[in-house]
Amino acid sequence: MKIKLINPNTSRAMTEAIGQAGRQVAAAGTTIIAANPAIGPASIESHYDEALACVGLLDEIRSGEAEGCDAYVIACFGDPGLLAARELARGPVLGIVEAAMHAATWVATGFSVVTTLQRTCVIAEHLVDRYGMRGHCRRVRGTDIAVLALEEPGSAAYERILAECRAALDEDGSGAIVLGCAGMTSLCDRLSQTLGVPVIDGVGVAVKLAEALLATGLRTSKRGDLATPVFKPYSGELRRFELPR
Repeated sequence: MKIKLINPNTSRAMTEAIGQAGRQVAAAGTTIIAANPAIGPASIESHYDEALACVGLLDEIRSGEAEGCDAYVIACFGDPGLLAARELARGPVLGIVEAAMHAATWVATGFSVVTTLQRTCVIAEHLVDRYGMRGHCRRVRGTDIAVLALEEPGSAAYERILAECRAALDEDGSGAIVLGCAGMTSLCDRLSQTLGVPVIDGVGVAVKLAEALLATGLRTSKRGDLATPVFKPYSGELRRFELPR
C-alpha cells in the first residue's frame, strides 16, 4: 500500500522529519511518500495560514490520486482541508488531530494537548468539540514556541515542552499527552520515556490507522457530502483547480 504523508506547510526539513516518523512505524510493504506543497505558508500558526495552506494541500491530494496513492495523512495539528481532501480522495484521509485524540481515549481516560503558540490553542479547542472529545480532553496548553523554532538548535524547545507536559500531568489530572504539532514528532519517544505516560504523536498513529483501514477494505464513501465535487468553472489563479466534467 502507498500512503502519502502531506505536510501542508512549505518547510522541507519538517516534511523530511515527518516522513521519517511515518516510515519508522509503517509495516513492511507500506510505501510512505512525504510531500509538501510548493505554494503556501512556511508554517501554519493562524486561521489565515490554515485557509491559504488548504490550496496547496488539495493540490497534493489531486497529484496523489494521479500517482495511485491508497491513503493520505494530513500532518498538521489543525487538520486543515480534511473534509475537502476526503471529497477528492478515493482512499482514506486521516488528520493527525482526529487520529491522536481518538488514540488518547484508548490509553487514558483524560488527556492534555501540548502545542506551540498560545494563539493556536483555540484551533485545537474547536477540534476537541468537532471530534466529540470534550469529555476526554482536560486542557489545551500552548508553549509559545513558534513552529519553525522547533527545528532550531538552541531554542530549548524540548525543555519548554517537557515542562508544559509535566504541568499538564500535575495540574490537569491527565493520563496521556497529545503533541499538538507535527513538528514535535521527533520528541515523542523521549518525552514518553521521561514522563512515564503515553505521549501521542498523531503522525505515527494516523499512518497505522490508515494501514488498518486499507487492510480491512475501507475507503472514503462517495455517497452524499463526500462525493467528488461537481464541475464548475473557476476563475483567475484557481482555474487550474477545476475538476473534470
